[in-house]
Amino acid sequence: MNDKILFRIVAAISIFVFLVVVILNRKVIPAPAGLPSFTFFLPKFNAIINGTCSVLLLLSLYFIRRRNITMHKRINLLTFVLSALFLVSYIGFHYLAPETRYGDLNSDGILSPEEVAEAGNLRYIYYVILVTHIILAAVVLPLVLLSFYRGLQMQVERHKRLVRWTFPIWLYVTVTGVVVYLMISPYYNF
Repeated sequence: MNDKILFRIVAAISIFVFLVVVILNRKVIPAPAGLPSFTFFLPKFNAIINGTCSVLLLLSLYFIRRRNITMHKRINLLTFVLSALFLVSYIGFHYLAPETRYGDLNSDGILSPEEVAEAGNLRYIYYVILVTHIILAAVVLPLVLLSFYRGLQMQVERHKRLVRWTFPIWLYVTVTGVVVYLMISPYYNF
């Protein structure tokens, strides 16, 4: 496959995923009435997946530094599958559940001045982490797809050049996914 076709495929997949996330997250298509019972567990499940992916990415780095390409590939494939599962679960949760606001102690969807004061400066830290997490999660998808293709095709030098960017961004996204969960979970209203 030539690079032009590869980039078009990666761009199409990335744009499609981005649009699905936005459409379902913003509830352009209205969510069904009632909250399925499994919904309450999805944020914790997502954090577990993110934490697992963080550990797997570090293991992948460990194995490639020891030149164990087979384990490196296996771990990265597992990480990719778990990340895809995370994406489906994340979209499902944000489609089904009402929006949760950081600091909303009474779960009314409105932040009173008292709630904002109670949350304090942690609120700003949360939003910095959340915004960087979201932006880098969108950026990392095409990088992961390209890195996987180059790695599976054994285009080692091109794979290495991409992974210098992909790895730290993907690791940041998985780690901050857990941090975001830990920070927002006290405010879930279900």
